Amino acid sequence: MTDVTRNTDPRLILLDPADNVLVLRQDIAGGETLRVAGHRITLERGIAMGHKLACRPIGKGEKVLKYGAPIGSATRDIAIGEHVHLDNLKSDYTATYALAGNQEASR
Repeated sequence: MTDVTRNTDPRLILLDPADNVLVLRQDIAGGETLRVAGHRITLERGIAMGHKLACRPIGKGEKVLKYGAPIGSATRDIAIGEHVHLDNLKSDYTATYALAGNQEASR
């Protein structure tokens, strides 16, 4: 068990020791406080199951790792416990404008 896993809310999972994000195991409501890698974080807004939170600071331009593999690059600095999503992550595989369009179509 890694230090990140030991010091993190059980509603979050680290999929690979190399990852710099944790994945939500369930929806978490805005205003809830949880531990992320030993830090107490209060969510500003609700986040859905399957979404990602940074488990350490991620610098602008740094690769975001999930399952030990890069899924994109940070478009700005991302703080511990911050939601990692289209507003701060650029896919290395699919143009972000295509992702945003698909997200609107699925609503």
